[in-house]
Amino acid sequence: MRFDEYAAHDGLGLAERVRRGEVTSAELVRTAQAAIEALNPQLNAVIGRVDAVPPQGGAAAPFHGVPFLIKDLVLHAQGVPCDMGSRLVAGGFVSPIDTELMARFRRAGLVTLGRTNTPEFGFCSTTEPVLHGATRNPWDPARSPGGSSGGSAAAVAAGIVPLAHANDGGGSIRIPAAWCGLVGLKPTRGRTPVGPETGIALHDMGIELAVTRTLRDSAAILDAVQGAAAGDRFVIPPPARPYLEELTARPRKLRIACHFDGGPGVKLDPHCRAAVEQTARQCDALGHHVEEAAPRVDHALFEEVNLCYWSSFLAAAIAGVGAMLGREPSPANLEACIWATYRHGLSLRALDLEAADVHANTISRSVASFFESYDLLLTPVTAAPPVALGVIDCNRAGLDARGWLQDVFRHTPYTALYNLTGQPALSLPLAATPEGLPVAVQLVARFGDEATLFNLGGQLEQAMPWAARRPAIHVCNLDRNRS
Repeated sequence: MRFDEYAAHDGLGLAERVRRGEVTSAELVRTAQAAIEALNPQLNAVIGRVDAVPPQGGAAAPFHGVPFLIKDLVLHAQGVPCDMGSRLVAGGFVSPIDTELMARFRRAGLVTLGRTNTPEFGFCSTTEPVLHGATRNPWDPARSPGGSSGGSAAAVAAGIVPLAHANDGGGSIRIPAAWCGLVGLKPTRGRTPVGPETGIALHDMGIELAVTRTLRDSAAILDAVQGAAAGDRFVIPPPARPYLEELTARPRKLRIACHFDGGPGVKLDPHCRAAVEQTARQCDALGHHVEEAAPRVDHALFEEVNLCYWSSFLAAAIAGVGAMLGREPSPANLEACIWATYRHGLSLRALDLEAADVHANTISRSVASFFESYDLLLTPVTAAPPVALGVIDCNRAGLDARGWLQDVFRHTPYTALYNLTGQPALSLPLAATPEGLPVAVQLVARFGDEATLFNLGGQLEQAMPWAARRPAIHVCNLDRNRS
């Protein structure tokens, strides 16, 4: 199969070709493996290969026979190592089971070929771990692909696979999607399973799904894997109809707020502001009501909650992994930022966590009340287009836990609030800089209302299409005559 033929289809399109007998899953797998071989030396997106297992779920599975990659964090595949981006863990952990989401990915017909790079324990908005080295953005290899799902996003943007697993505790699906020109949905808290090894992912801020090139792949993969598993902490109402149908469902007039303020000290790049303004005008042209408004949030209080949650979570995770593997956490096996955050987490008391819970409740209810007046909120995803590698430095001298938290979100201040509130949020690659770098916007909906995100997203995909844009490093630039 030619690379350009392979890359011309999204995941649903490739699965349909397999069902029609025009290509086999084995051919797709060989093409994806050849793409990894050819492009990964330039990108460093894939940090470990996985033996391909024939697709499950039968021909009716939505992604029957489609190549796939899994992020090396949270989700586990049976018999596959997971390093979590950390020298503390490297080579020490191999899961004896599939996590629930991994099992659902398999039943959706996806064929996993490898693991993708992630920053240490996912706590970074770029993907430059000491363990595996930096992943490079296929639009410009001197720039970051974002984090923490940067390896997955770089691989999908380069056309290696049409979609890949990703997860999001503060923007880790939406940020890489924005900087790599992809679709990135953070579902509602509880919409997708995080167990059985995890019950409360990052104090309920963590959620899993994927990065994709098209909205229909995003909708279809959520349709395939959504819903609680036995023992899950949250069980929320299922969608009224498949999300895939929402893309073409009859639109209703929406009341949309837009805002640009990223909080104290945030300077918004003009290209990111222009993308939101352009999208707002398009929404108005589509018949929706758009006005400038924003939820009322105490930024200092939000920072305190985020610092407590991230620090305590990391401290518990690092202590647990260290004990399991018989390894002592230290500056020799943890990056400076993670070491500082781990140490801060060890200093926290139970009362600190209780106070954080109280403040998180206050913030969440304030934001939820805002969405009683608006169907959606439109914001930037990031404060700037993709930054250069090295700008977000996990080993900068003198880092403390608070300083690192501020560093992480300085370039990406628009995403983490909706992890705390649990609301669904969608990154769409609707614009570009004059140099061709991706610029995205974020749509946020009420708790549980992914349907409205997909419905408006479908309208915007038609009005402001992005499918024709290709990065400099892409499978279409490889040998088009390979058989």
